[in-house]
Amino acid sequence: MVTRIPETPRLVNTAEQAVWEALLGQLGDGDLVVANQRVTDRQKDHEIDFVVAIEGQGIVCLEVKGGEIWHDGSNWLQDRRGRPTPIHPVRQVRESCYALRRFVEDDPRWSQGRLHWDHMVVFPNSEIGADFALPDCPRWKVVDRSQLDQLVSRMWKVLVGNEMDRPGLTPLGVEQLADALAGRGLPQRDVVSRSIAHEEAANALSAEQATILRATALLNRVEVRGGAGSGKTFLAVEQARRLAKSGQRVALICYSHGLASYLGRLAETWPRRERPAYVGEFHALGQLWGAPEGPDESLRTADTVRFWEQELPRTMAELAAALPPGQRFDSVVIDEAQDFADAWWQPILAALEDDESGGIYVFSDEGQRVFDRQGVPPVQLVPLVLDHNLRNTRQIAGAFVPLVGQRMRLLGGEGPEVRFVPCSAADALAVADDQVDLLLGDGWRPEDLALLATGSRHPEQVGRQREGNEAYWKSFWDTEQVFYGHVLGFKGLERAAVVLAVNEEVAQERSRERLYVGLSRARDQLVVCGEPALIREVGGEELARRLGL
Repeated sequence: MVTRIPETPRLVNTAEQAVWEALLGQLGDGDLVVANQRVTDRQKDHEIDFVVAIEGQGIVCLEVKGGEIWHDGSNWLQDRRGRPTPIHPVRQVRESCYALRRFVEDDPRWSQGRLHWDHMVVFPNSEIGADFALPDCPRWKVVDRSQLDQLVSRMWKVLVGNEMDRPGLTPLGVEQLADALAGRGLPQRDVVSRSIAHEEAANALSAEQATILRATALLNRVEVRGGAGSGKTFLAVEQARRLAKSGQRVALICYSHGLASYLGRLAETWPRRERPAYVGEFHALGQLWGAPEGPDESLRTADTVRFWEQELPRTMAELAAALPPGQRFDSVVIDEAQDFADAWWQPILAALEDDESGGIYVFSDEGQRVFDRQGVPPVQLVPLVLDHNLRNTRQIAGAFVPLVGQRMRLLGGEGPEVRFVPCSAADALAVADDQVDLLLGDGWRPEDLALLATGSRHPEQVGRQREGNEAYWKSFWDTEQVFYGHVLGFKGLERAAVVLAVNEEVAQERSRERLYVGLSRARDQLVVCGEPALIREVGGEELARRLGL
């Protein structure tokens, strides 16, 4: 069957319908016919009724004029409702044919060179005498009603009769013509554009919920609780900014290196008078006061745990108590406060200008308590609960909501379904690498992607961390690299697309919390790689069902 584009064209009149049917009945299997082809050059917009590619020969453009057609010696005329109307079918199809030829030959995929191109006019309702001839239109370039059953053979003769020595149209040429007419360099569905639109919408929703801060302006001791994606970090930084703008000396504190890096970069974009006096990690604040740096925290031995969770806080409390008034804080804002140990609260209270009325603003999610700490603020806080998800698509939030521990209203945008790739824990990192390559092939940029592990770290992360934490977290902002991290260090952060490698060999005490953090870090696209049985054991049947296990 002849290839036709489109499969079922919208033809404007019975004359075009007659020509279409004649072409379909007379063309061969390797031929191509295109209806109503538009082409634009610098002179004008053109429309060609039919473009016909005859395999082995060349390409002919046809202009079809129905009704009564005649020529008065000066112009072609067509009867339109009883009135003679000048028309220009020959000039029209000639200019259109040249414009289309230039477009096709400019396509870098076109390898056929200059073929036989020609143009003809078809009058399905009129009859033209055998002795007809015009300087720009010999009789052999016209097909009238008596010749419609010979349409393709007459086109063939026009191409064969061309005395220029040019190659015939090959089967590859027919394919390349179809490709060229479909366009080139076309903008594809852009996952990045969709992600940016989702992020802008989420930011707008987060800004709207800042009304919570206005409503609590008279409260100086508040705990805001909410699930992943509820906008807690947005509210934390906005509260710190507003307090600083009002003239207070503010500390914006968190536990993890990654979140501290994010908060610091964000604060640097604000006007100087709106920046908190301190933005960063809890432990780094102690070092700023003169506390020792201590052992490598990542080793997690009994000695290191004792130093970071007992000895250092005790030293920090002593140093904070000795701070002069100008070095104390009017208010402290703590993000991801569920990571804090009991002993960490004492130095925070000691650093306040007024430990009775100084501001304490805490933002937490008990579901993300991935460290074995059960710290509780030793002061009374007014609790506020965020019960909606803004940051993740509905598909992602709908997948991890069984782990949240509270009802959540899903207000994010629509996105692709969460993709689960079954594999063993031992193979999870390698499978995750393959999924990263697929996402890059789908159009995601390296800066949009993160590969996160729940168990042992990815070799790429290990290599980057050898250069130190500061250098490692700089790679989080590197637009040329995919980020490789661990769910423990990625709390409070997000990426447009995340590949989660569930590579724990067996369920551990905090595996459920780790899984929750990992599933909730993606805004738009989430791919999960892991052992179905382990995920079912850790997350439960409802999570397994939502992941399609």
